[in-house]
Amino acid sequence: MPVTLTITWKGVLLSVLGIAGIILLVYLILLIRKLIETLRQVDEIMADAKVVSGVAADKAQKVDGIIEGAADTVGTVVNAIKGNQNMVNAATNFVNATSSLAGMMKKSGNKPNSKKSKQKG
Repeated sequence: MPVTLTITWKGVLLSVLGIAGIILLVYLILLIRKLIETLRQVDEIMADAKVVSGVAADKAQKVDGIIEGAADTVGTVVNAIKGNQNMVNAATNFVNATSSLAGMMKKSGNKPNSKKSKQKG
């Protein structure tokens, strides 16, 4: 009995498409496996980032509190210095007024003497 094998273009095309489909399926399975590994690594990184951001947020709140305290302290010091400047200005004005008054008294005391010295001469 002779066996006759007939090859048609349709059969060749379906065979090539079937082989390409199997190769594509294997490629997709490998791609999904790598994707799952990558997603696991991303999950670990995100967990670490969550811990680090939590620590950073805690430290930022502490630093913010320290900065607010320092700003309040600096504000208090500035206000105290301004207050002292006002006191120094007031004391300076008092001293200047006193010295001006003393100078006026000396000038008024010198005027009769200067008239006497003019009259004598």
